[in-house]
Amino acid sequence: MKPKPIPIFIRSSHSPHCLLPRLRQQGHPSLCRLFRSNHQRQREATPFPRYPQVDAMDMSDAVIVNSSRLKSVVWNDFDRVKKGDTCLAVCRHCKKKLSGSSTSGTSHLRNHLIRCQRRSNHGISNHGLGLYFPAKGKKKEGTLALVTMDQEQKKDEVINLGNIKYEQEPMKEDTVNIVNNNFDQRRSRYDLARMIILHGYPLAMVEHVGFRIFVKNLQPLFELVTSNRVEADCMEIYAKEKQKVYEVLDKLPGKISISADGWATTGDSEYLCLTAHFIDEDWQLKKKTLNFIMTDPSHTEDVSSDVIMTCLMDWDIDRKLFAVTFDSGASSDNMVYRIKDRLSQNRFLYLNGQLFDVRCAPNVVSLMVQDALEALCEVTYKIRESIRYVKSSQSTLAKFNEVALEIGVESPKCLCVDNPSQWNSTYSMLKDASECRDVFFRLQEYEPDYRMCPSDLEWERVSAIIGCLKLFVEVTNVFTKSKYLTANIYFPEICDIHLQLIEWCKNPDEFLSSLAMKMRSKFDEYWDKCNLGLAVAAMLDPRFKMKLMEYYYPLLYGNSASELIDDVFECIKTLYNEHSIGSPLASLDQGLAWQVSGSSGTLASSGKDSRDKLMGFDKYLNETSQTQGSKSDLDKYLEEPLFPRNVDFNVLNWWKVHTPRYPILSMMARNILGIPMSKVEYDSAFNIGKRVLDHDRSSLRPPLVQALMCSQDWMRE
Repeated sequence: MKPKPIPIFIRSSHSPHCLLPRLRQQGHPSLCRLFRSNHQRQREATPFPRYPQVDAMDMSDAVIVNSSRLKSVVWNDFDRVKKGDTCLAVCRHCKKKLSGSSTSGTSHLRNHLIRCQRRSNHGISNHGLGLYFPAKGKKKEGTLALVTMDQEQKKDEVINLGNIKYEQEPMKEDTVNIVNNNFDQRRSRYDLARMIILHGYPLAMVEHVGFRIFVKNLQPLFELVTSNRVEADCMEIYAKEKQKVYEVLDKLPGKISISADGWATTGDSEYLCLTAHFIDEDWQLKKKTLNFIMTDPSHTEDVSSDVIMTCLMDWDIDRKLFAVTFDSGASSDNMVYRIKDRLSQNRFLYLNGQLFDVRCAPNVVSLMVQDALEALCEVTYKIRESIRYVKSSQSTLAKFNEVALEIGVESPKCLCVDNPSQWNSTYSMLKDASECRDVFFRLQEYEPDYRMCPSDLEWERVSAIIGCLKLFVEVTNVFTKSKYLTANIYFPEICDIHLQLIEWCKNPDEFLSSLAMKMRSKFDEYWDKCNLGLAVAAMLDPRFKMKLMEYYYPLLYGNSASELIDDVFECIKTLYNEHSIGSPLASLDQGLAWQVSGSSGTLASSGKDSRDKLMGFDKYLNETSQTQGSKSDLDKYLEEPLFPRNVDFNVLNWWKVHTPRYPILSMMARNILGIPMSKVEYDSAFNIGKRVLDHDRSSLRPPLVQALMCSQDWMRE
């Protein structure tokens, strides 16, 4: 067969991209292979273009040139140096000197970065993990492409980190464009520390193999840090954030209340969390964690109160304190008494400290719940075992459902064993089991091994206590329906509990009446300390004013109600007058109260504008205006009709709008409505016992724990 003629001349300079298609089309496979082989050998023999090497040049009198015209991203890794009339580019990694003339371009600089061994030590591997090449296609100036190694190279790659080997899975070849590559190591380090603080991650995660591989591939330029480095960064962030909080507290227009909450750890240590509660200039209820300090259970109340006072003085808020909220208990009584005594000596407390001692409402509810569950512990055990028996096998569960249908329980509850650390789950278990009490009775006839069914009397007591627990669940849900609740919403809920306890104490069943008396003793202790603050807060709600007190007190106290209402109103007027004395310049509120010197007995100003000679005149105007018959803010507020009850009503917005109308009463409202009647977080309101610090943070040094816990709270705000 006659060979086909060759229609073209093949030259060594011809590109295979233009000739090979024509050769294939005309049927010359052997020439295609020959041409491709020759072209490849010629490419391999051709060296990269070389630019003058200047490594031996004396650089003693060279100067670094900073020019805004250097737009290419490669200059992030080079310094442009000028020596005489010669411009050089000095690699910041290996200090190699290349041509830096504007006529030389930047291709040779990019090629050097690909081969630079020193640069690989900063997180860029010469094996292909993050080599910078020009991206394919048209791109903006300053854009680089991060090209990963191809699939064949990655198949057997093993990255060594210490004594751990981490095998990477094969990946498809991919190109990721990096625009404006201005990497900042310090900023990224602090971003990492903030992430750990904000989400509660363990500090040791920065040394985990998976995390290091992830960061290495995500940003090769990032220098991986150690746990010690992250710890130092977290402490630095804490110091900066603390200064911001200090400035916020210093500029507040009103008083500050604090709450104290105990935390347990996975070991034997305990922590005390102090939190500040206040209403800011925009009438927003805020709270800030101030301290998270390790405590010793063996310390006396004197030592504990001194620790708290030290924290308050460190924040410079001891003279701004309005109230403190603790859990109920004798130890809390002693600590609050000592703190109150120290502040009363300096005349910092309103109403002689009658509003200073506040107890946590959900905590009192939890104590009463524990009394109820303790009285029912034997029956609760039987119900738990009954549920476990029903769920022990499919046949038993099927028989239980069959019996339920026979006696008319159409859809029996999905019975579940409770979580004893969450009392609302115990309530749900008892309620669901009580609805199936007849099914448990009948089950005994078919299952001779089932012997844990409660008796009729026990079921009756379960039903009665479920009624108590239902009220406590509903009230606690009201207390936790929002992350921030003002003090005015607590009065009606607490009064409802008070009324129910009175009724329960009248129960003819001695078991239930004695339980009610035990719960009421805890409630009365709470009520004696907090009823005044609850009533004043309710009065400052324009939907209720004095009317809510006038409704509940006769139900609670009968014929003596009017006298008690008068006593509360006298306290309200006294509190109003104390606010009015300092209202013109807010002198007492803002720290101009006088301190009594212990040694000389002389009066010393607290330091803000003690030379104002007209402060006495302001007080005189205050007193004479009232004696001349003009109505005070309090009188005008109480005489006006009640604001309509509205589901979307916001008491703080109301006072923000009406501050010009009631300037003195609004100061009083800011302080009262900011009292934390509850210190329980909304996600732990049903917990029995203290909140527990996780294992990772329990093992850290106490100062670091405080830094992490406080910074986390401040950053979430």
